[in-house]
This record gives sequence, structure tokens and C-alpha cells, in this order.
Amino acid sequence: MTDGRSVVPDAESVDDLLDGVADDGLAGYNYAYLDEHTKREVRRATLKAIALPGHQVPFASREMPLARGWGTGGIQTSLSLLGPEDAFKVIDQGSDESVNAANIRRLASRTADVETTTDATDASVIQTRHRIPEEVLDDDQILVLQVPITDPLRRVDGSDDANRRRHAHKNYSKMWVALYENVVEYGEIKLSSRYPVLVDDRYLMDPSPIPRWDVPKLDDADNLCLFAAGREARIYAVPPHTEVEPLAFKDRQFQVERFPDQACANCGSEDTFLTEVETDDGDRRYACNDTSFCEKRRANPDLSKAHHRDGNDHAWGPATDPSVPDGPTENSEGGERE
Repeated sequence: MTDGRSVVPDAESVDDLLDGVADDGLAGYNYAYLDEHTKREVRRATLKAIALPGHQVPFASREMPLARGWGTGGIQTSLSLLGPEDAFKVIDQGSDESVNAANIRRLASRTADVETTTDATDASVIQTRHRIPEEVLDDDQILVLQVPITDPLRRVDGSDDANRRRHAHKNYSKMWVALYENVVEYGEIKLSSRYPVLVDDRYLMDPSPIPRWDVPKLDDADNLCLFAAGREARIYAVPPHTEVEPLAFKDRQFQVERFPDQACANCGSEDTFLTEVETDDGDRRYACNDTSFCEKRRANPDLSKAHHRDGNDHAWGPATDPSVPDGPTENSEGGERE
């Protein structure tokens, strides 16, 4: 990376330095900000994570131009994958317009010269914090999730060494006991996010703090899902068409969030994840958490989540009614839903 002294050797002040590099743009930066060695290392860790679904793969997390815990792992993974032909979308808890999402998009646009978009169907790489888009993703798209805590077993044991041994032996009894205690106390498993899932019948995985609503989208998905944690320097993955099963008991089935008799106040959707918001008048109402898809539904209330796919019959997302049987049922889009 070129420093100011080599660009303007006769500079006598900070203003002189800024004037000297004002027209140089990012000529002194590596493509996509990261150096090539770092990008190769992240790609190698990603390939290993894909080969071992759900397994946490360490990598040398680098310093980024934002604090750890604000998505540094996701940014490093995204920048390592982006190329000039890609379209990049960033979601922050369902919104494309948060400060963090806008800054990450700006960094990718300036350093990797990629197109940015807010449309999930147009993006080839989607980086997200705590949500999966409502629209169905295709096999040519990559979803990168920011992860604050990588190991689901940390809920039940703070020792990473002990938890690694549990993963090695597929010994998840302590998590089952914790879920049982949750049922005894509340009558059902009440975990609002980071719901533990078993990937490919082998590794217990933390799906990041996505709501339970998004967990069924990981199962047999067409797209590649990557999970990256910068603070913990870990990457793990769910390859396309991989079985992802939420932990649950036969008499206490996995349930998603329920919004009885509620619809989005903006678009009228009843099959999307809703967020309760408070208006300036003090009233409370529900609105789609995925703001991009909500805008599309406003223009076309009958728009399917799989509107961009041939046949338009791809199942995506969970049933909201807790009385839905365990077997497949017909949904409003004419497909089958587990």
C-alpha cells in the first residue's frame, strides 16, 4: 500500500498530502482491500469448511477498517470472494440502509469496483447480519453471514477445549439436557435466536443470531451459506443441498416465531418475518423485517418469494401456524413445505 510520503515527497502539511492523493483514487490499494496472501488463506479455509459442513475452520483474521464485532469476518470472506463481475448486497437485520450496511457496500464498491444492489435476486454475493432474505436464493448465489459467537456449546460450557472434544466425539448430550431444562421451565424450547442445528447429521452448528424463522431456509438450500467470525477467527459452511436439522424433541417440535392475525402494515404480507415497531404517535404495528422485499410486495401484493425462478414453486420459509402437522403441507404458493 502506498503511503503519503511516497506519493507527495515534498509535502509539508496534512493538506498537502490530501491534495496529492485526491486524484489517485485507490491506485495504491490491493484489489478488494485485502492483500493476496490473506485472500488465498480465507479461500482455503472456505474450501475446507465446505468439505466439512458445520465444522469450524480457523483462519488468520486480519485487522479491518472497523472494530471487531462489527462484521470483520464477513467482510474478509466477502472481499476474498468478490470479483469484477459480481453484484454485492449487504443486509443489516433486514435493512439495506443502516450505517453499517452502507459503509460495507461503499468499501466493496471503492476497493473491488463491484456493482452494489439492494435486490436479493440480482446479487451474486450477499453479506448479512442476523437475517436471511425472504426471497429464494439460487445456486449461483453465495450468502455470507456475520457471526459473533461460533460455538453453540458455549451456551452450556464456557470451556472451548472441552467443547472441541465434544464436537470431535459428536457428544452433544449437554446441549440436549439444556434444551430439556428449557422445556421443563417454559413448556417449549424458547430460544429466540442462535437456535442449535445439526448439519449433515454430524456437527452441531450455531446458525448465527438469525431468528428461528430463517433456520428452515438452511435445510437443502440451493445456495452456499458461509459463516464467518472475525473476532474468533473461524469460518464454517453449509454447502448446497445439505441437511440442516434443528434440535427438537418428538413431543416438542421445532417452532418458528408466530404472528397470529398479524400482517405487514406496509405491504400486507402474512408470510414474512415481521418486526414490531412503534410509531411517532405511540401506536405499535407490525412491518416486514426484510425492507427490500417489502417494497416489492407493495408494488405487487401477490408476488411470490420465488417469483424469479422458473415454475415459481420453490418452497422457502416456514409455516407460521403452530398447528401445522409435521408432514409436508400445501402452502399458498402451490408447493410443499415441511
